[in-house]
This record gives sequence, structure tokens and C-alpha cells, in this order.
Amino acid sequence: MPDPAPLPADSTVLGFDVGSRRIGVAIGSAYSVGARALAVVEVRGDGPDWPALDRLQREWRPHGLIVGDPLTLDGDDQPNRKRAQAFARQLLQRYRLPVLLVDERSSSVEAARRFATERAEGRKRRRDAANLDAVAAAVIIERWLSAPGDATPVS
Repeated sequence: MPDPAPLPADSTVLGFDVGSRRIGVAIGSAYSVGARALAVVEVRGDGPDWPALDRLQREWRPHGLIVGDPLTLDGDDQPNRKRAQAFARQLLQRYRLPVLLVDERSSSVEAARRFATERAEGRKRRRDAANLDAVAAAVIIERWLSAPGDATPVS
């Protein structure tokens, strides 16, 4: 398969925070000056809910895909890294769009901090906590937007 075209920083992208049971999904672009949480997609024994991901891809028609690359605070591998990298390769094969890996260290901590702030301000409720993985995906997109050159292309 030929390499997809490079992904300009002003592209609209879907971002993914890959977990063992859920994948958070967000949308973002430089035009919208940031990212926003979209959905949380379940992961079953046979992999992610591809029909749900297909619907999001068709609805938003992104130019590229950003996947969080889970590393330890020291920059070493952690168990979920292989899962995230395999998912990134599956995205590349399935959608034939540029896929980039972006360091996601502490993205879940940042997502939890944002949620706590919005809850304290009355903009979120406890039941909204189910969307934390999608908020983490938005954090991952924002990291890419602020430093696109730090991303690693998937091939």
C-alpha cells in the first residue's frame, strides 16, 4: 500500500485514546482552535466496535487520524502501547488516511482535571464521567495541534 499523503497541521482529524475496554474519540482542527470529545466506543474480545468507528469516520470525514501513544512517564513502553500501535495500523489499513502517533502521557490526568473543573462550574454532571476517554482523545489532538512535528507517522 502506498504511503498516505502527509498530514498538514490545519487538517480536520479524529483522535483516539485507546484502552483495553473503550476507545475515546474526539474531533479537532486548527480551524476550530482545538478539539472536542465525540464518543466512547466499546472494545470487545474481537476488537473495537468497527461499525461505530465507521459511522464516525463517514460523519466527520477527517483528513487524518491521531492515536495516543501510551508511554510511561520515563518514556518507556507500557502494556497498552502494543494495543494502541496495532489499532493505529488497523486504522491505516481500513481508512487509507494518514495516521499519526502522539505521546499521550498524562492525557487521562488532564482529562480528569478538565472534567473536575467543568463539574465544579456546573457544566458537567457525574454521569458525564463516562466520556473521560473521549476528553483524553481531545487532549491528544490538542497536543498534536501544538507540536505536529513531534508526531510519529504510522506505516
